[in-house]
Amino acid sequence: MTEIDFKAIDKKVYQILKDDRSYLLEQMKTEPLSISEKTGPRDLVTQIDKLNQKRLIQALSAIIPNSSFLGEETAKVSPLEDLKGPVWIVDPIDGTLNFVKQRDNFAVMIALYIDGIGKLGFIMDVMNDVIIHGGPDVNIWRDNDILEDPVDLDLSDGLMGLSGPMLSRNLNYAPLVEQHSLGARVIGSAGIEFMRIMEGRQVGYYSKLQPWDFAAGNILAPELGLVVTNLDGSKLDMLKSSVVLVATKKAHKDILNLID
Repeated sequence: MTEIDFKAIDKKVYQILKDDRSYLLEQMKTEPLSISEKTGPRDLVTQIDKLNQKRLIQALSAIIPNSSFLGEETAKVSPLEDLKGPVWIVDPIDGTLNFVKQRDNFAVMIALYIDGIGKLGFIMDVMNDVIIHGGPDVNIWRDNDILEDPVDLDLSDGLMGLSGPMLSRNLNYAPLVEQHSLGARVIGSAGIEFMRIMEGRQVGYYSKLQPWDFAAGNILAPELGLVVTNLDGSKLDMLKSSVVLVATKKAHKDILNLID
């Protein structure tokens, strides 16, 4: 493979996402939603999810020809067995239930992995018009400004993002972790949760996630001094669903000590 200019790719994908925001806002104004359930009434997909994934894959294919793709809306029919070569992981609308019911608190996420190594991540908060992007070779940016590392706070000094079902059903120690933080926040979008932690507005977050939910954040967050692992502290498998924990170093240690 020829040498890849990640800085140039970062700029191209950033512009793709800016254009994608305009597309999504126009679709929200003009197109009635066709809504289907995946696994139940809390797990939805719309025609805009599917159309947007198709648009994004087409645009990304032009940047690196012969890339592979893992997309939320086609994962069951086109699964990936490995991350060899260039692989784009795409979530066309992260937080579809929010998109349908709130028209807010949803994200678009893109990640580029080369032979299993995360190179570029992108998370766009659509309604607030903010994109956090970059990677190990190009710094981490909040739109056009370099994003500084968040303060390394203890769990007891910050807010914790948690899964609503985990809290209500007392799963994965969620109520215990909430009690040792300043309080829990339930947003319903992994991308927005990752952004809040990277911006220093929360000390951590965990939930049961699919690869497209955490692929971009798994590239971006560690570059800002944050820790991303499975809930037991082990390394993530980029092709498997798991309970993913992202937190400041101190909060990550606090949480693992609590649930040990």
